[in-house]
Amino acid sequence: MALQSAPAADGGFTPCKFILQVLRGRWFMMFASFLIMAGAGATYLFGVYSKVIKSTLGYDQSTLNLLSSCKDLGANVGVLSGLIAEVTPPWFVLLVGSAMNFAGYFMIWLAVTKKLPKPSIWQMCIYICVGANSQNFANTGSLVTCVKNFPESRGMLLGLMKGFVGLSGAVFTQIYLAIYGNDAKSLILLIGWLPAVISILFIFNVRAMKISRHENEVKVFYHYLVISIVLALCLMGLTIAQKYATFSHVGYIASACVVCFLLFLPCLVAIREELDTWNKKRQEAKIGPSSIFIEGPMSPNSNPGPEPTLANSNPVPEITDSLDVLKHSIEEENKDPICCANICNKPKRGEDYTILQALLSMDMLILFVATFCGLGCSLTAVDNLGQIGESLGYPTHTISTFVSLVSIWNYFGRVFSGFVSEMLLLKWKIPRTLMMTFSLLLPSVGDLFIAFPFPGSVYAASLLIGFSYGVQLTLLFIIISELFGLKYYSTLFNCGQLASPIGSYVLNVRIVGKLYDREAMRQLASKGLTRSMVNELNCIGKECYRLSFLILAGVNLFGALVSLILVVRTCQYYKTDIYKRFRDEMEANNEEEMKMVGYNNSQSQL
Repeated sequence: MALQSAPAADGGFTPCKFILQVLRGRWFMMFASFLIMAGAGATYLFGVYSKVIKSTLGYDQSTLNLLSSCKDLGANVGVLSGLIAEVTPPWFVLLVGSAMNFAGYFMIWLAVTKKLPKPSIWQMCIYICVGANSQNFANTGSLVTCVKNFPESRGMLLGLMKGFVGLSGAVFTQIYLAIYGNDAKSLILLIGWLPAVISILFIFNVRAMKISRHENEVKVFYHYLVISIVLALCLMGLTIAQKYATFSHVGYIASACVVCFLLFLPCLVAIREELDTWNKKRQEAKIGPSSIFIEGPMSPNSNPGPEPTLANSNPVPEITDSLDVLKHSIEEENKDPICCANICNKPKRGEDYTILQALLSMDMLILFVATFCGLGCSLTAVDNLGQIGESLGYPTHTISTFVSLVSIWNYFGRVFSGFVSEMLLLKWKIPRTLMMTFSLLLPSVGDLFIAFPFPGSVYAASLLIGFSYGVQLTLLFIIISELFGLKYYSTLFNCGQLASPIGSYVLNVRIVGKLYDREAMRQLASKGLTRSMVNELNCIGKECYRLSFLILAGVNLFGALVSLILVVRTCQYYKTDIYKRFRDEMEANNEEEMKMVGYNNSQSQL
């Protein structure tokens, strides 16, 4: 009689099978992506190793600024990585990024260590542009894949992943101090090999998976959030302590070990969740056959009927129907227009746009203008923070603290925007675009603190600007995924951030830089000096950045007003259930998996 439960299909707990499940699971993939993101922020360390480039290669400040511009260009122009990701799997994108990262920074290291003849300036520009551009491949390969695997929790996910990028500079600092000591040349080498090794180690763990529902998904994300907050606070404490106290090499090693331990804590969370999934699958495997075979004349009080057999309880026809539906959906998807076609016939918001449909839409144009204003102003303020502190008479160690605070508050802005915007959207249907508007208002207050400084005003300004920059960047990626779909997200999110370097160039070079130089020349003239009489053109006083940061405050306000247009346009869309189609797909996948489990168990009974 086929009345007793079938044994577990796996025959019990076997370490090899469990390890394989962990390595192939969604949670370990997320852990791998966190590590890749933590290694994808080498561009934030340019200020640390730029001095050694300037001194060893004999560059002047203008040449160094040119290298910095090429670095920003490479870091923000990720269209190539997006287009490659549209036609290749994630492992190939990560592999290309690893090769570019190592090649670019390794060539810079060879140049500064004199192991190669002194390269031309254009060669150094290419090296640093290629190295910086590699972080877009890491972003595209891991971040986009994670968003597609966790579409219903994309806000929290993007906040976490971009948060790890924000912390990467501080993480690298601790690791290089432990391995190489205070040697900026070796830092360049570390930036070259470590991110490449991380991507290669996890190259086959990061992959697209069938989306499925996990009952503790939100809870797990909050566990990751707590771990990342502890990591951020630890890094902030270490950064401040190392500026005011002398650490031995053993102390630096201990600090790096603590940081690495916190970085690997998400792996324990992944193992815990996979063990829970393992146990649930074993229980389902035991219960499944009983639900198939127990129904029948089991009790004398029950109505007589034919004893069920495999023929009338076999789920094969239902599985076949599901496969037919899946095949039909694939055929329909194949009939979709190619990524750059069907420009005029745009779908509804939230559905999959083609690349040109999205780029030529009014929503994307508004996002571009708001990003130009917001991220452009924030980057300009961050780039000038050192000189702002110098012009206002702050000591050197205090200026370094400003930069560290911007990095930490940038992280908090990224995770805050992901989790809080998700909560506001799910509970009260408040559009994420409205949060974008508020994030454009915050830095305008910070700009005014710099334009009209008072004691401690730069501390407050660094907090507001760093926090709002993190909020804006994360919200930009989330909003693009929600308005234009995930089909071509690899390319669209890279196109969306193009406004950032354009805004930085216009506002930083053409406005702030020019006004700073004009005020510095006026101060020289008042002293009876000319430009040729001094080596460096420095400006001291409150007037150095007053006019330029008043302009930045106005630009931020203009961006907030523009973003209000997008709030009005998307208000009704965000009142709907924007994740319904993803939940339906997850439920269908879960039902299909349960039917397959039942079918496999019934086969084992035979």
